[in-house]
Amino acid sequence: MAPMSTMPSALTFELLGKCSVTKARAATLHLPHGPVPLPIFMPVATQASLKGLTPDQLEDAGCRLCLNNTYHLGLKPGQATLDAIGGAHKFQSWPHNILTDSGGFQMVSLLKLARVTEEGVRFLSPHDGTPMLLTPEHSISLQNSIGSDIIMQLDDVIATTSPDLARMTEAMERSVRWLDRCIKAHKYPERQNLFCIIQGGLDLDLRRECTAEMIARDTPGIAIGGLSGGEAKDAYCKVVDTCTGLLPEKKPRYVMGVGYPEDLVVSVALGADMFDCVWPTRTARFGNAITARGVLNLRNAVYSEEFVPIEEGCQCVCCRPEEAGGLGITRAYIYHVASKETAGAHLLTIHNVHYQLNLMKRVRHAIIEDRYPAFLKEFFRMLYDDKSKYPEWAVDALRGVGVNLLGD
Repeated sequence: MAPMSTMPSALTFELLGKCSVTKARAATLHLPHGPVPLPIFMPVATQASLKGLTPDQLEDAGCRLCLNNTYHLGLKPGQATLDAIGGAHKFQSWPHNILTDSGGFQMVSLLKLARVTEEGVRFLSPHDGTPMLLTPEHSISLQNSIGSDIIMQLDDVIATTSPDLARMTEAMERSVRWLDRCIKAHKYPERQNLFCIIQGGLDLDLRRECTAEMIARDTPGIAIGGLSGGEAKDAYCKVVDTCTGLLPEKKPRYVMGVGYPEDLVVSVALGADMFDCVWPTRTARFGNAITARGVLNLRNAVYSEEFVPIEEGCQCVCCRPEEAGGLGITRAYIYHVASKETAGAHLLTIHNVHYQLNLMKRVRHAIIEDRYPAFLKEFFRMLYDDKSKYPEWAVDALRGVGVNLLGD
């Protein structure tokens, strides 16, 4: 282990409340472009745009921290354009905070011909097939040009379902070495916060070892990576629970790539603060609305004559009646436009992003008022009308932090 000298930090983490039963925390994360309430769900604006929404609409939904993709922005508009305009905030007319991933995950997930070496990730350009190399230094340089408030180290990502322990160990150890290279390459630590990423697959000993190494580097925030890759939910929960139990209290904890509502509320109970996922926006493009009672596919003809809001009581601009300053959109209208007009996906994206952000707002209030166990019980009661339908992984994970979902 090679502890680094303390890195400058461009954030402050203000802990506001802790659940007296679970490991849930409520905090305010003060970043260069304003305060962010934690726990938080971050919508994913891959190409510097949340598909179907204007920056104003994203702001109106209450978003104060969204995620951009370094790999995609590095290809287009490219680093020279980002440098010329002065970063992504100006480029996408976004006055609030941005988090960028390192680009490494896309290399592995999108490009079958990617090859990882100690130097970096070698791949073929998806545009013209020319050989390219993403190194820790280049990833940080791109993120410095993007100007995001939180930047991520380049890590060696492999599928959690991989049975190859030797490769998993190699990836974990390489991620630590690459973090050291990222720290050295980072030009603006006084205005951009570099987060490390804990790797180690589903092996809890590897996760513990990696967590100790990452904590020693003293980055402003810490991510738990390499999950949401098809692993069993109970194994996912064990990794999150193990890592958060070892992390310092006064730093934000980010679980990457997680976005289903039940995953969010359970992960918060296990001690995590930040999440991101493309699912709420992607599922909107298939006609799906997220509600407290589950996902509704509004392309289904059963909704063709339902002249009610997408979700009763929802305060998003789509669901609010016109007299309350909303659009008064009905399920019947969404059914009408969802399969033939882009407006359907646009409206559902507004609703779904609002649902996710509002869910985390409600979670935060419940933690501050120290009633999170009761919140969890009500959440699952609404989502599943019968306790026998509760997912076993969620019941077990919450029992591990003192909440009996099946009790009264």
